[in-house]
Amino acid sequence: MSENMIEIKEDVQAAMQRQAEKSAKFLRQDKIFAAITLSFATLVLLVLFGILVSLVVQAWPAFEEFGLSFFYSTTWSPTDGQFGAGIAVWGTLVTSLIALAVGVPISFGIAMFLTESCPVWLRRPLGTAIELLAGVPSIIYGFWGLFIFAPIIQEYVQPWMIRWLGEPFFAGPPLGLGIFTAGLVLALMIIPFIASVMRDVFETVPGVLKESAYGIGCTRWEVVENIVLPYTRVGVIGGVMLGLGRALGETMAVTFVIGNANRFSLNLFAPGNSIASTLANEFAEADPMLHIPALFGLGLILFIITFVVLAVSEWLIKQGAKKAGGH
Repeated sequence: MSENMIEIKEDVQAAMQRQAEKSAKFLRQDKIFAAITLSFATLVLLVLFGILVSLVVQAWPAFEEFGLSFFYSTTWSPTDGQFGAGIAVWGTLVTSLIALAVGVPISFGIAMFLTESCPVWLRRPLGTAIELLAGVPSIIYGFWGLFIFAPIIQEYVQPWMIRWLGEPFFAGPPLGLGIFTAGLVLALMIIPFIASVMRDVFETVPGVLKESAYGIGCTRWEVVENIVLPYTRVGVIGGVMLGLGRALGETMAVTFVIGNANRFSLNLFAPGNSIASTLANEFAEADPMLHIPALFGLGLILFIITFVVLAVSEWLIKQGAKKAGGH
């Protein structure tokens, strides 16, 4: 009997030792895994910080030469060695605002149709088709905009707007290419992003709220106005900001259709420039003395604007998700 007890005790001790060794092994693996994931996250932050520092260092000669006037001057003349970001910043902001003015209402209509009116059998394929538009390369949009869209705008849209709207924003000859056309092409590019975010946000509205509203006789628009929009306001704004971030940094499509002219004009039909198109057009042949630092300065401005816009959009989307979770 005593021998059996001793054997059982030894077996228990051996099992406990094996379990302890296994637990120690798992603990080491967890520590290694945590260290690896932490290093990946740290690497991303280091890359982001490194990009910011390198942009500041490379752009510093231009900041020293032109001072604060670099950020608002509308003179950009490589031959005279005078550089100001005003024209490029103006073109970037105006084309992005045109894109939002056109794209947001269309995106809202698409998202509302998909969540409120679309037949069930059509909802998934239509949603997938809209999302696939986001994967079309930007150079395809630019190529299409240059050879197909711009001539249509030149022949049918701009003459009518010049006649009925006129100065100061819609004047001059109908060239087809320009800030207005670039904004419209950008609108087509950001619609899939904004529509997808809006659709996902609208789907977070509890069904019981909408059903209760319909039950007391509310129309579909009354439900949207009084239930859906107040509930999803923060998330919708976040989606719009996400589309704005996409529009601000777009390069190839804008370069094809904006006209690439370093002239400041309130006329939206006039050729212009954006930060991204200026970088794409001039980096290859830029002089290293001041031209290259000025281009890095433009890159720094675009980096800061885009970073702020995307950070705000992420925060707003998280606030919307938190609100939905709280309900």
